[in-house]
Amino acid sequence: MADDLLTRYMAATDTWRNHYAGCTTCQHHSPCKAGEPLFERFARLQDAYLNSRRT
Repeated sequence: MADDLLTRYMAATDTWRNHYAGCTTCQHHSPCKAGEPLFERFARLQDAYLNSRRT
């Protein structure tokens, strides 16, 4: 399960970074409508992955 979580976390990281690189709204303000769910998924998976490493 941890491997699957890491894979999903890394994919969400790549997706968010790719969006962020081309979105001036996300770069200078809060996430745009398209970027907000991408960032939320990244943050949620990051938290889950980091919490799984603590146990």
